[in-house]
Amino acid sequence: MFRGNVVSLYTARDAAVPMESQEEVKAVAGKGLEGDRYFKGTGHWSKTPGVSRDVTLIELETIEALQREKNITIVPGAARRNVVTRGVPLNHLVGREFQVGAVRLRGTRLCEPCAYLEGLTQQGVLAGLIHRGGLRAAIVTGGTIRVQDAITE
Repeated sequence: MFRGNVVSLYTARDAAVPMESQEEVKAVAGKGLEGDRYFKGTGHWSKTPGVSRDVTLIELETIEALQREKNITIVPGAARRNVVTRGVPLNHLVGREFQVGAVRLRGTRLCEPCAYLEGLTQQGVLAGLIHRGGLRAAIVTGGTIRVQDAITE
């Protein structure tokens, strides 16, 4: 068992534009986060078939480790994930349901980094985030996600 929390929330209106910090976002089952590029189908990978792109999460601990281990500093929004967490073992949630505030999510697969992300940030991000770039999740039950919401199994 774990109990973590939402540290910050981000959406981007379109592909390649900077992520915008949000205090809360509305999660819609089977669709994504209102106001985000993937909700609207305008994300970089929107036309690529694959497992759910409803919401992405990344551990703040990973972003801190990137700085400590690789001397690469990025602000949490630069990771291009929607939900930044603390105290949540995201890799262990593939195939499992979990709660983020009032919203129920199901981890669908790891959100591995790509050359596109590295191109938007800096060299070394790709290697530094392999196997710890976050989690893709489907929204099972919608609602509002807020900064500081608890995250539990």
